[in-house]
Amino acid sequence: MQTTDTVLMIEPAAFGFNAETAKNNYFQINSENAETQANALREFNNFVEKLRSKGISVITVKDTLEPHTPDSIFPNNWISMHQDGTIVLYPMCAVNRRWERRNDILEMLKTQFQVKEIMDLSAPENEGKFLEGTGSMIFDHDQKLAYGSVSLRLDEKLFRDFCEKFGFKPVTFHSYQTANNERLPIYHTNVMMCVADQFVVICLDCIDDETERVNVVNAIVNSGKEIIEISENQMQQFAGNMLQVQNSKGKKFLVMSQSAYQSLTEEQISQIEKYSEIIYSDLETIETNGGGSARCMLAEIFLEKKQN
Repeated sequence: MQTTDTVLMIEPAAFGFNAETAKNNYFQINSENAETQANALREFNNFVEKLRSKGISVITVKDTLEPHTPDSIFPNNWISMHQDGTIVLYPMCAVNRRWERRNDILEMLKTQFQVKEIMDLSAPENEGKFLEGTGSMIFDHDQKLAYGSVSLRLDEKLFRDFCEKFGFKPVTFHSYQTANNERLPIYHTNVMMCVADQFVVICLDCIDDETERVNVVNAIVNSGKEIIEISENQMQQFAGNMLQVQNSKGKKFLVMSQSAYQSLTEEQISQIEKYSEIIYSDLETIETNGGGSARCMLAEIFLEKKQN
């Protein structure tokens, strides 16, 4: 099953610019001021309301003030929740992001869902090796493919080990963006591609190596999905940072930010709307300071719900 009708979101308590992650997240711009947390909270609440209004189940958990975790609004990096009842915890690059892993959230999930195992894969972070969840890995659940752009936050060996453990075929490549007048590695795969049930939104211009680009295109085509290509400029507006979800009736939606939506052409919107209704929301404060967007805020829950 490629899409879920239930997501976990973390309500910000002290959102702000994270200088530790900004070292290799070139989407971040420090525009922090006295209103940043209030603005981020407003954006968060509006986003949650839009999702719920379409029949998507959103479980929200409040962040804690201590320890200070400015990026807690992006939970998809530290946790993934799978159909077989497994919850996976991941090795995180920034030290202050490791504090986002919370036992109380795991206990809450156990009360509502069938959890068979919690697999803690975080140990390699102590050796400087990282694999930041569904930020760094993009899953095609139906075809058992996992796309991964190798970077500081996706260690290739950890990625391949994960794929072997969970039965995915790895599709590895390197992607770059133009920042500081040079080509620099993209920090997370999920800002340059999104895999949905029948289509893939991707910035192929970011894959500089022609052989790698052809391999990725072939993997997508062979999986039977339509390629909807975006430009690097659109990617900079978070047009790659999308997630397909469904509501309780099985209707599909593609979720994105307002800036991502406004960057798309009419043709691209038409391509997407063949398959999914679009939900978009203003996330400007979160995107600017956090360097992440709509997809990063959504941790998909594929776990089976407990019967009341």
